[in-house]
Amino acid sequence: MASVELGKPSYEAMSQGETRGRLENEKREEARNVMKKNGNRTVSFSLPMLGCGCFRVQRDEEGNLDMDVVNGSGDRRQPTHLLIMVNGLFGSAKDWKYAAEAFLKMYPEDMVVHCSKRNYSTLTLDGVDVMGERLAEEILSVIRRHSSVQKISFVCHSLGGLIARYAIAKLYEQDALREDVQVNGEYDKHGLRDQSKEEEFKGKIAGLEPINFITCATPHLGSRGHKQVPMCCGFYALEKVAVGTSYFFGRTGRQLFLIDKDSGKCPLLFHMAGDREDLKFLSALQSFRRRVTYANARYDNVVGWCTSSIRRHKELPKLKGLSGDSKYPYIVNVEMAKISSPELYVPSEAEANGYKKAVLEEEMIKGLLSMSWERVDVDFHKSKQRNNAHLTIQVNRYKDNSDGACVIQHMIDKFIL
Repeated sequence: MASVELGKPSYEAMSQGETRGRLENEKREEARNVMKKNGNRTVSFSLPMLGCGCFRVQRDEEGNLDMDVVNGSGDRRQPTHLLIMVNGLFGSAKDWKYAAEAFLKMYPEDMVVHCSKRNYSTLTLDGVDVMGERLAEEILSVIRRHSSVQKISFVCHSLGGLIARYAIAKLYEQDALREDVQVNGEYDKHGLRDQSKEEEFKGKIAGLEPINFITCATPHLGSRGHKQVPMCCGFYALEKVAVGTSYFFGRTGRQLFLIDKDSGKCPLLFHMAGDREDLKFLSALQSFRRRVTYANARYDNVVGWCTSSIRRHKELPKLKGLSGDSKYPYIVNVEMAKISSPELYVPSEAEANGYKKAVLEEEMIKGLLSMSWERVDVDFHKSKQRNNAHLTIQVNRYKDNSDGACVIQHMIDKFIL
Protein backbone atom coordinates (compact mmCIF):
# COMPACT_ATOMS: atom_id res chain seq x y z
CA MET A 1 0.00 0.00 0.00
CA ALA A 2 1.09 3.49 -0.64
CA SER A 3 -0.65 6.68 0.29
CA VAL A 4 -0.16 10.38 -0.17
CA GLU A 5 -1.52 12.94 2.22
CA LEU A 6 -1.95 16.39 0.83
CA GLY A 7 -2.72 19.63 2.55
CA LYS A 8 -4.82 21.40 -0.08
CA PRO A 9 -7.74 20.20 -2.22
CA SER A 10 -5.96 21.51 -5.34
CA TYR A 11 -3.36 18.78 -5.05
CA GLU A 12 -4.41 16.40 -7.83
CA ALA A 13 -4.04 12.65 -8.28
CA MET A 14 -1.93 11.29 -11.11
CA SER A 15 -3.30 12.35 -14.46
CA GLN A 16 -2.50 10.59 -17.71
CA GLY A 17 -4.40 11.80 -20.74
CA GLU A 18 -7.38 14.02 -21.41
CA THR A 19 -10.01 11.36 -20.61
CA ARG A 20 -8.52 10.69 -17.22
CA GLY A 21 -8.35 14.42 -16.47
CA ARG A 22 -12.06 14.83 -17.17
CA LEU A 23 -12.86 11.89 -14.91
CA GLU A 24 -10.79 13.36 -12.10
CA ASN A 25 -12.56 16.71 -12.39
CA GLU A 26 -15.96 15.03 -12.31
CA LYS A 27 -15.02 12.99 -9.24
CA ARG A 28 -13.58 16.00 -7.51
CA GLU A 29 -16.70 18.08 -8.16
CA GLU A 30 -18.85 15.23 -6.91
CA ALA A 31 -16.80 15.12 -3.69
CA ARG A 32 -17.22 18.87 -3.16
CA ASN A 33 -20.99 18.53 -3.49
CA VAL A 34 -21.06 15.66 -1.02
CA MET A 35 -18.93 17.66 1.41
CA LYS A 36 -21.42 20.53 1.28
CA LYS A 37 -24.38 18.22 1.89
CA ASN A 38 -22.69 16.35 4.73
CA GLY A 39 -21.43 19.39 6.60
CA ASN A 40 -17.76 18.84 5.67
CA ARG A 41 -17.56 15.36 7.12
CA THR A 42 -15.00 12.93 5.70
CA VAL A 43 -15.82 11.62 2.23
CA SER A 44 -13.98 9.23 -0.06
CA PHE A 45 -13.91 8.40 -3.76
CA SER A 46 -11.67 6.50 -6.16
CA LEU A 47 -9.63 7.54 -9.18
CA PRO A 48 -8.22 5.15 -11.79
CA MET A 49 -4.49 4.48 -11.76
CA LEU A 50 -2.63 2.59 -14.42
CA GLY A 51 -0.87 -0.65 -13.52
CA CYS A 52 -1.73 -1.23 -9.87
CA GLY A 53 -5.40 -0.59 -9.13
CA CYS A 54 -6.56 2.90 -8.23
CA PHE A 55 -6.11 5.76 -5.82
CA ARG A 56 -8.54 5.93 -2.93
CA VAL A 57 -8.88 9.58 -1.98
CA GLN A 58 -10.19 10.69 1.41
CA ARG A 59 -10.73 14.28 2.39
CA ASP A 60 -11.84 15.72 5.74
CA GLU A 61 -13.04 19.10 6.93
CA GLU A 62 -9.49 20.23 7.77
CA GLY A 63 -8.35 19.94 4.17
CA ASN A 64 -6.36 16.70 4.57
CA LEU A 65 -6.25 14.46 1.53
CA ASP A 66 -5.27 10.81 2.01
CA MET A 67 -4.54 8.85 -1.14
CA ASP A 68 -4.08 5.07 -1.01
CA VAL A 69 -3.22 2.63 -3.75
CA VAL A 70 -5.72 -0.23 -3.59
CA ASN A 71 -6.42 -3.21 -5.82
CA GLY A 72 -9.69 -4.06 -7.50
CA SER A 73 -11.17 -5.58 -4.35
CA GLY A 74 -10.20 -2.59 -2.22
CA ASP A 75 -7.48 -4.43 -0.30
CA ARG A 76 -4.36 -2.55 0.71
CA ARG A 77 -1.19 -3.25 2.64
CA GLN A 78 -0.05 -1.35 5.69
CA PRO A 79 2.91 1.03 5.02
CA THR A 80 5.88 0.93 7.37
CA HIS A 81 7.74 4.07 6.26
CA LEU A 82 6.38 7.58 6.77
CA LEU A 83 7.87 10.27 4.50
CA ILE A 84 7.21 13.88 5.51
CA MET A 85 7.62 16.55 2.83
CA VAL A 86 7.93 20.16 4.01
CA ASN A 87 7.52 23.24 1.79
CA GLY A 88 9.47 26.48 1.92
CA LEU A 89 8.63 30.19 2.24
CA PHE A 90 5.18 31.06 0.83
CA GLY A 91 4.89 27.45 -0.35
CA SER A 92 2.20 24.81 0.12
CA ALA A 93 1.67 21.05 0.08
CA LYS A 94 1.02 21.02 -3.66
CA ASP A 95 4.65 22.08 -4.28
CA TRP A 96 5.54 18.42 -3.70
CA LYS A 97 3.10 16.97 -6.25
CA TYR A 98 5.75 15.63 -8.61
CA ALA A 99 8.14 14.38 -5.92
CA ALA A 100 5.40 12.67 -3.89
CA GLU A 101 4.16 10.74 -6.90
CA ALA A 102 7.71 9.81 -7.91
CA PHE A 103 8.47 8.35 -4.48
CA LEU A 104 5.23 6.36 -4.47
CA LYS A 105 5.92 4.93 -7.92
CA MET A 106 9.15 3.51 -6.51
CA TYR A 107 7.73 2.35 -3.16
CA PRO A 108 4.00 1.67 -3.71
CA GLU A 109 3.82 -1.05 -1.06
CA ASP A 110 5.88 0.38 1.78
CA MET A 111 5.45 4.11 2.03
CA VAL A 112 2.94 6.73 3.06
CA VAL A 113 3.82 10.26 1.95
CA HIS A 114 2.49 13.23 3.89
CA CYS A 115 2.92 16.65 2.29
CA SER A 116 2.77 19.04 5.23
CA LYS A 117 -0.11 21.50 5.14
CA ARG A 118 0.18 23.38 8.43
CA ASN A 119 2.69 26.01 7.25
CA TYR A 120 1.68 27.50 3.92
CA SER A 121 1.48 30.89 2.24
CA THR A 122 1.76 33.77 4.74
CA LEU A 123 1.78 31.36 7.70
CA THR A 124 5.43 30.79 6.77
CA LEU A 125 6.18 34.27 8.16
CA ASP A 126 5.36 33.27 11.74
CA GLY A 127 8.86 32.08 12.63
CA VAL A 128 10.78 28.82 12.44
CA ASP A 129 9.98 27.92 16.05
CA VAL A 130 6.23 28.49 15.70
CA MET A 131 6.13 26.54 12.43
CA GLY A 132 8.26 23.77 13.93
CA GLU A 133 5.73 23.39 16.75
CA ARG A 134 2.91 23.15 14.21
CA LEU A 135 4.76 20.57 12.14
CA ALA A 136 5.51 18.44 15.20
CA GLU A 137 1.81 18.40 16.13
CA GLU A 138 0.90 17.57 12.54
CA ILE A 139 3.32 14.63 12.44
CA LEU A 140 1.88 13.18 15.64
CA SER A 141 -1.58 13.43 14.10
CA VAL A 142 -0.43 11.63 10.96
CA ILE A 143 1.15 8.83 13.01
CA ARG A 144 -2.08 8.32 14.92
CA ARG A 145 -3.88 7.82 11.60
CA HIS A 146 -1.28 5.32 10.33
CA SER A 147 -0.57 2.92 13.18
CA SER A 148 1.52 0.59 10.99
CA VAL A 149 4.39 3.02 10.35
CA GLN A 150 7.71 2.18 12.02
CA LYS A 151 10.19 4.50 10.27
CA ILE A 152 10.25 8.19 9.45
CA SER A 153 12.10 10.31 6.88
CA PHE A 154 12.00 13.93 5.75
CA VAL A 155 12.44 15.66 2.39
CA CYS A 156 12.44 19.45 2.79
CA HIS A 157 12.74 22.42 0.49
CA SER A 158 14.33 25.75 1.45
CA LEU A 159 12.86 27.11 4.71
CA GLY A 160 11.17 23.74 5.19
CA GLY A 161 14.51 22.22 6.21
CA LEU A 162 14.79 24.61 9.16
CA ILE A 163 11.17 23.99 10.14
CA ALA A 164 11.80 20.23 10.11
CA ARG A 165 14.99 20.59 12.16
CA TYR A 166 13.01 22.37 14.86
CA ALA A 167 10.15 19.87 14.69
CA ILE A 168 12.35 16.79 15.08
CA ALA A 169 13.96 18.34 18.15
CA LYS A 170 10.48 18.71 19.64
CA LEU A 171 9.55 15.14 18.73
CA TYR A 172 12.89 13.75 19.90
CA GLU A 173 12.38 15.36 23.30
CA GLN A 174 8.77 14.30 23.54
CA ASP A 175 9.67 10.77 22.57
CA ALA A 176 12.67 10.32 24.85
CA LEU A 177 11.80 12.35 27.91
CA ARG A 178 8.13 13.27 28.14
CA GLU A 179 5.42 10.90 29.17
CA ASP A 180 2.37 12.81 27.92
CA VAL A 181 2.74 12.10 24.20
CA GLN A 182 1.08 9.09 22.66
CA VAL A 183 3.05 7.19 20.04
CA ASN A 184 2.50 3.80 18.49
CA GLY A 185 2.61 0.95 20.98
CA GLU A 186 3.76 3.18 23.82
CA TYR A 187 0.75 3.05 26.16
CA ASP A 188 -1.08 0.19 27.84
CA LYS A 189 -4.86 -0.10 28.03
CA HIS A 190 -4.93 2.14 31.10
CA GLY A 191 -3.15 4.97 29.29
CA LEU A 192 0.09 4.45 31.24
CA ARG A 193 3.46 4.49 29.52
CA ASP A 194 5.23 1.15 29.34
CA GLN A 195 8.54 1.88 31.11
CA SER A 196 10.06 -1.32 29.73
CA LYS A 197 9.99 0.35 26.29
CA GLU A 198 11.78 3.51 27.43
CA GLU A 199 15.14 2.28 26.16
CA GLU A 200 13.60 1.05 22.93
CA PHE A 201 12.30 4.51 22.04
CA LYS A 202 15.44 6.48 22.88
CA GLY A 203 16.95 8.14 19.84
CA LYS A 204 13.72 7.94 17.85
CA ILE A 205 11.43 10.61 16.46
CA ALA A 206 7.88 10.33 17.83
CA GLY A 207 8.52 6.66 18.49
CA LEU A 208 9.66 5.95 14.91
CA GLU A 209 13.09 4.98 13.64
CA PRO A 210 14.70 8.02 11.92
CA ILE A 211 16.15 7.07 8.53
CA ASN A 212 16.64 9.89 5.96
CA PHE A 213 16.82 13.64 6.59
CA ILE A 214 17.10 15.36 3.20
CA THR A 215 17.12 19.08 2.47
CA CYS A 216 17.33 20.92 -0.83
CA ALA A 217 18.25 24.61 -1.07
CA THR A 218 17.86 25.06 2.70
CA PRO A 219 19.60 28.08 4.34
CA HIS A 220 21.07 26.10 7.25
CA LEU A 221 23.38 28.99 8.17
CA GLY A 222 20.79 31.69 7.65
CA SER A 223 20.72 34.38 4.94
CA ARG A 224 22.83 37.12 6.44
CA GLY A 225 25.53 38.59 4.21
CA HIS A 226 28.63 37.11 2.54
CA LYS A 227 26.73 36.08 -0.61
CA GLN A 228 24.23 33.96 1.31
CA VAL A 229 21.53 35.75 -0.69
CA PRO A 230 22.90 35.52 -4.26
CA MET A 231 20.58 38.21 -5.67
CA CYS A 232 22.65 40.74 -3.68
CA CYS A 233 25.67 39.80 -5.83
CA GLY A 234 28.00 39.98 -2.84
CA PHE A 235 27.68 43.77 -2.53
CA TYR A 236 27.72 44.89 1.11
CA ALA A 237 25.29 47.77 0.44
CA LEU A 238 22.70 45.45 -1.10
CA GLU A 239 23.14 42.92 1.69
CA LYS A 240 22.58 45.67 4.25
CA VAL A 241 19.38 46.65 2.44
CA ALA A 242 18.30 43.01 2.44
CA VAL A 243 18.71 42.86 6.22
CA GLY A 244 16.55 45.96 6.54
CA THR A 245 13.80 44.48 4.38
CA SER A 246 13.78 41.26 6.41
CA TYR A 247 11.18 42.83 8.70
CA PHE A 248 8.68 42.55 5.85
CA PHE A 249 9.01 38.79 6.23
CA GLY A 250 7.92 38.77 9.87
CA ARG A 251 9.66 36.72 12.55
CA THR A 252 10.87 34.31 9.87
CA GLY A 253 12.78 37.07 8.08
CA ARG A 254 14.45 38.26 11.27
CA GLN A 255 15.46 34.70 12.13
CA LEU A 256 16.89 34.03 8.67
CA PHE A 257 18.99 37.21 8.82
CA LEU A 258 20.11 36.36 12.38
CA ILE A 259 18.75 39.57 13.90
CA ASP A 260 16.02 38.04 16.07
CA LYS A 261 16.22 38.35 19.84
CA ASP A 262 13.34 36.10 20.88
CA SER A 263 15.63 33.28 22.02
CA GLY A 264 17.77 35.43 24.29
CA LYS A 265 21.20 36.81 23.50
CA CYS A 266 21.74 34.80 20.31
CA PRO A 267 19.62 34.15 17.19
CA LEU A 268 17.38 31.09 16.98
CA LEU A 269 19.35 29.48 14.14
CA PHE A 270 22.47 29.73 16.30
CA HIS A 271 20.67 27.89 19.11
CA MET A 272 19.54 25.25 16.61
CA ALA A 273 23.17 24.44 15.75
CA GLY A 274 23.67 22.78 19.13
CA ASP A 275 21.96 20.78 21.85
CA ARG A 276 20.20 22.98 24.37
CA GLU A 277 18.79 22.16 27.78
CA ASP A 278 15.21 22.23 26.53
CA LEU A 279 15.66 21.01 22.95
CA LYS A 280 18.28 18.58 21.63
CA PHE A 281 18.58 19.91 18.09
CA LEU A 282 21.78 18.08 17.16
CA SER A 283 20.91 14.83 18.93
CA ALA A 284 17.67 14.71 16.97
CA LEU A 285 19.55 15.21 13.69
CA GLN A 286 22.18 12.68 14.65
CA SER A 287 19.52 10.04 15.27
CA PHE A 288 18.90 9.76 11.51
CA ARG A 289 20.83 7.12 9.62
CA ARG A 290 21.75 9.66 6.95
CA ARG A 291 21.61 13.41 6.46
CA VAL A 292 21.81 14.91 2.97
CA THR A 293 22.02 18.44 1.55
CA TYR A 294 21.15 19.18 -2.08
CA ALA A 295 22.49 22.62 -2.98
CA ASN A 296 22.42 24.81 -6.08
CA ALA A 297 25.98 25.79 -7.00
CA ARG A 298 24.69 28.84 -8.88
CA TYR A 299 21.57 30.50 -10.31
CA ASP A 300 19.71 30.15 -7.01
CA ASN A 301 18.73 33.76 -6.36
CA VAL A 302 17.35 33.04 -2.91
CA VAL A 303 19.69 30.69 -1.05
CA GLY A 304 23.48 30.64 -1.41
CA TRP A 305 25.71 27.63 -2.03
CA CYS A 306 27.53 27.84 1.31
CA THR A 307 24.47 28.02 3.51
CA SER A 308 22.60 25.28 1.65
CA SER A 309 25.58 22.87 1.64
CA ILE A 310 26.88 23.80 5.14
CA ARG A 311 30.34 24.77 3.93
CA ARG A 312 32.85 27.54 4.38
CA HIS A 313 33.59 29.48 1.20
CA LYS A 314 37.06 28.03 0.93
CA GLU A 315 35.57 24.52 1.01
CA LEU A 316 33.34 24.97 -2.04
CA PRO A 317 34.35 22.74 -4.99
CA LYS A 318 35.64 24.39 -8.14
CA LEU A 319 32.89 24.29 -10.75
CA LYS A 320 35.31 24.14 -13.66
CA GLY A 321 35.46 20.61 -14.95
CA LEU A 322 32.43 19.41 -12.98
CA SER A 323 29.55 17.92 -14.96
CA GLY A 324 26.72 15.47 -14.56
CA ASP A 325 26.13 12.16 -16.31
CA SER A 326 23.36 10.89 -18.55
CA LYS A 327 21.15 9.79 -15.63
CA TYR A 328 21.67 12.84 -13.44
CA PRO A 329 22.72 15.56 -15.91
CA TYR A 330 22.54 18.44 -13.43
CA ILE A 331 24.15 16.77 -10.42
CA VAL A 332 27.80 17.76 -10.74
CA ASN A 333 29.35 16.74 -7.43
CA VAL A 334 28.60 14.22 -4.69
CA GLU A 335 30.48 14.03 -1.40
CA MET A 336 29.75 10.98 0.68
CA ALA A 337 29.39 11.25 4.43
CA LYS A 338 32.61 11.25 6.42
CA ILE A 339 33.11 9.73 9.83
CA SER A 340 31.83 12.23 12.35
CA SER A 341 33.17 13.20 15.74
CA PRO A 342 31.96 10.97 18.60
CA GLU A 343 30.94 14.10 20.52
CA LEU A 344 28.56 16.81 19.37
CA TYR A 345 29.95 20.34 19.27
CA VAL A 346 28.19 22.94 21.39
CA PRO A 347 28.39 26.43 19.83
CA SER A 348 29.61 28.97 22.34
CA GLU A 349 27.23 31.81 23.17
CA ALA A 350 30.18 33.76 24.56
CA GLU A 351 31.96 33.50 21.20
CA ALA A 352 28.84 34.62 19.37
CA ASN A 353 28.01 37.48 21.72
CA GLY A 354 27.63 40.71 19.79
CA TYR A 355 26.07 39.09 16.70
CA LYS A 356 29.25 39.14 14.62
CA LYS A 357 28.15 37.34 11.50
CA ALA A 358 31.45 35.59 10.78
CA VAL A 359 31.60 34.17 14.30
CA LEU A 360 27.95 33.12 14.25
CA GLU A 361 28.41 31.34 10.94
CA GLU A 362 31.58 29.55 12.03
CA GLU A 363 30.01 28.35 15.27
CA MET A 364 26.94 27.07 13.41
CA ILE A 365 29.13 25.22 10.91
CA LYS A 366 31.10 23.56 13.71
CA GLY A 367 27.90 22.46 15.40
CA LEU A 368 26.19 21.08 12.31
CA LEU A 369 29.35 19.39 11.03
CA SER A 370 29.96 17.53 14.27
CA MET A 371 27.91 14.83 12.54
CA SER A 372 28.29 13.44 9.02
CA TRP A 373 26.45 14.83 5.99
CA GLU A 374 26.22 13.72 2.39
CA ARG A 375 26.50 16.69 0.04
CA VAL A 376 25.04 16.79 -3.45
CA ASP A 377 25.83 19.84 -5.60
CA VAL A 378 23.49 20.77 -8.45
CA ASP A 379 24.24 23.07 -11.39
CA PHE A 380 21.53 24.00 -13.89
CA HIS A 381 23.96 25.99 -16.04
CA LYS A 382 22.98 24.09 -19.20
CA SER A 383 19.27 24.21 -18.45
CA LYS A 384 16.79 26.73 -19.85
CA GLN A 385 15.22 26.71 -16.39
CA ARG A 386 18.44 27.76 -14.63
CA ASN A 387 17.18 31.23 -13.64
CA ASN A 388 14.53 29.56 -11.51
CA ALA A 389 16.96 27.09 -9.92
CA HIS A 390 15.54 27.55 -6.42
CA LEU A 391 12.23 26.00 -7.50
CA THR A 392 13.61 23.74 -10.21
CA ILE A 393 15.67 21.72 -7.71
CA GLN A 394 12.34 20.73 -6.09
CA VAL A 395 10.31 20.41 -9.34
CA ASN A 396 7.88 22.87 -7.80
CA ARG A 397 5.73 22.87 -10.96
CA TYR A 398 6.61 20.26 -13.54
CA LYS A 399 5.76 22.47 -16.51
CA ASP A 400 8.23 25.13 -15.38
CA ASN A 401 10.76 23.10 -13.36
CA SER A 402 10.94 19.69 -15.06
CA ASP A 403 14.75 19.70 -15.33
CA GLY A 404 14.90 19.10 -11.59
CA ALA A 405 13.41 15.64 -12.09
CA CYS A 406 16.89 14.11 -12.08
CA VAL A 407 17.46 15.57 -8.61
CA ILE A 408 14.28 13.93 -7.30
CA GLN A 409 15.31 10.68 -8.98
CA HIS A 410 18.71 10.86 -7.28
CA MET A 411 16.95 11.27 -3.92
CA ILE A 412 14.81 8.22 -4.65
CA ASP A 413 17.72 6.07 -5.85
CA LYS A 414 19.81 6.81 -2.75
CA PHE A 415 16.88 6.67 -0.33
CA ILE A 416 17.16 4.10 2.48
CA LEU A 417 13.85 2.35 2.92
